[in-house]
Amino acid sequence: MTAVKRERDGAVGILTLNDPASLNAMTPELLGDLATAICEITGDGGTRALILTGEGRGFCSGQNLKAFQSLGNDIVTGVMTHYWPAMQALRQCRVPVVVAVNGVAAGGGFSLAMSGDIIVAARSASFIQVFSRIGLVPDLGSTWLLPRLIGRQRALELMLTNEPLSAERAKEWGLVREVVDDAGLLDEAKALARRLADGPTRALVATRALLEESEDASYAAQFRREIEVQSEIRQSADALEGRKAFVEKRKAQFTGR
Repeated sequence: MTAVKRERDGAVGILTLNDPASLNAMTPELLGDLATAICEITGDGGTRALILTGEGRGFCSGQNLKAFQSLGNDIVTGVMTHYWPAMQALRQCRVPVVVAVNGVAAGGGFSLAMSGDIIVAARSASFIQVFSRIGLVPDLGSTWLLPRLIGRQRALELMLTNEPLSAERAKEWGLVREVVDDAGLLDEAKALARRLADGPTRALVATRALLEESEDASYAAQFRREIEVQSEIRQSADALEGRKAFVEKRKAQFTGR
């Protein structure tokens, strides 16, 4: 059985975590295949947006504790070798990433959901940190990602109490873009991904990168950095098409170049 299923729907790539019996719990094999799948499906110009979701009743239930033991005593090296490449591939993906959360996203699965660009959730979805329940601290990027998405106070509350965050509350807090009936989740994710795929992909991904850089930059430094990136992007085929379409009062036809 393939750990991560690969599909294409036009310009949209769809990756599905494929271990429903464990609610797609994380293993080195699953995360390794995810990193490979991201590279494979975005390796040509044909894929211009990506969807990540889970097979079955859950998105990702977090770490498979038995599989985690296989990393050995040097946990830092094991995680950075087997887990970091997939998370990094999502954060630095060459196309926009929509995460469709079905059912639970727990522990590291919560971190994985936050590693994309935009989350849409089924009504059955719930997000839970879970780490302190077993005497651990949040990991796989949670302490960096979550406060930036919902604020320090709310992030700390979720981490200390282990209270599940419902899909509706996640939307209220700004973690989730949209909540839809379970049966319509993939359709909603595809509609959003197609919209992004029709856009100026280089500019969209550069926008993500600028937001990442802004976290540690001064206002003056970021002001300059925006113009530096703008001077590069404005020479792209999509930027030229965008300006031409604006003058001609028509919808731009972007190609991702």
